[in-house]
Amino acid sequence: MASIGAGGFAPLAPGQGAGWAKLAAAVETQVPPGEIETIYVFQPIKRAGKEWGTAVVTRKSGDGRLRVYTARYMLVIRGKERGQSKIEVEEVALSTVGPAVWYEGR
Repeated sequence: MASIGAGGFAPLAPGQGAGWAKLAAAVETQVPPGEIETIYVFQPIKRAGKEWGTAVVTRKSGDGRLRVYTARYMLVIRGKERGQSKIEVEEVALSTVGPAVWYEGR
């Protein structure tokens, strides 16, 4: 059973809730779902009546490169402006052409 978070509400898991639904819709307008390689979702932060969430999305482009996007939201969860949000999806990186090489720590 989940413990009760600040404000008497059970914390949501990453990727659940109204803010994440709005963020997913915004990502879908920029990144076709069939081209998504990986999605990394981070635990949202709630403070002062607002919730902030971040996800990193990777996408394979036609030329074999990997495009990286940062998707962020801020959702007002208390007060007169409850339900209003700010959504941002930004391409932040583009890999070089060639095979992927992972560092193995040797």
